[in-house]
Amino acid sequence: MSDGSAIEWTQATWNPVTGCTKVSPGCAHCYAETFAERFRGVPGHPYENGFDLQLRPERLELPLQWKRGRLIFVNSMSDLFHEEVPDEYIASVFETMNRAWWHSFQVLTKRPERAAALTRELTWTENIWMGTSVENQRWVHRVDALRETPATVRFLSCEPLLGPLRLDLSGIRWVIVGGESGPKARPMKEEWAESIRRQCEDAGVAFFFKQWGAHDCNGRRVGKSRAGRLLHGRTWDAMPA
Repeated sequence: MSDGSAIEWTQATWNPVTGCTKVSPGCAHCYAETFAERFRGVPGHPYENGFDLQLRPERLELPLQWKRGRLIFVNSMSDLFHEEVPDEYIASVFETMNRAWWHSFQVLTKRPERAAALTRELTWTENIWMGTSVENQRWVHRVDALRETPATVRFLSCEPLLGPLRLDLSGIRWVIVGGESGPKARPMKEEWAESIRRQCEDAGVAFFFKQWGAHDCNGRRVGKSRAGRLLHGRTWDAMPA
């Protein structure tokens, strides 16, 4: 959790829940799990229990202490809609977001079906953005579930992008694309990213290219910093209006 973030598409992170479990291929080399497990067994460390799911109620009101408005990525180290997070706790997280009207909260989940199921139990103020991860065509159905939520901004994170995607972008306002980083990273093909960019252009949807990851546009492992984040010689940093 940080008042500031190295993630290109946000400005801060807030983790009222930490830890998660894998649900699809995009989870295979989870950066959050790798980070947390480094500290398993270290007495007194926030990740003493590694990546086991933990509620962090002492962090619930943290955004209320940040007086300057910013984009906040909710649960960069977890998934708010994980099946082990109680409905009442999710409602408490939403209550903080409702109260902190000067921030915009980016909630990203691989479990949009649960978000849709809880729609009537939650208050969806305009500062709550709701997104889902889609790493390959097998998981495109998540977009349909996302559309069932009444979020003002619905977005997709196609990271790590593991295959080509054909997307129905109706009701979607923003798409993030990125390749995988880390020692076991799988390469992303340029045509996959370019296809999504064109689909966004045709649909009038904001497109954000986050990174190539460990491999460059030619599939060579060169490391994240050398691979960079240029697609066709430029950056793509569009945000939803």
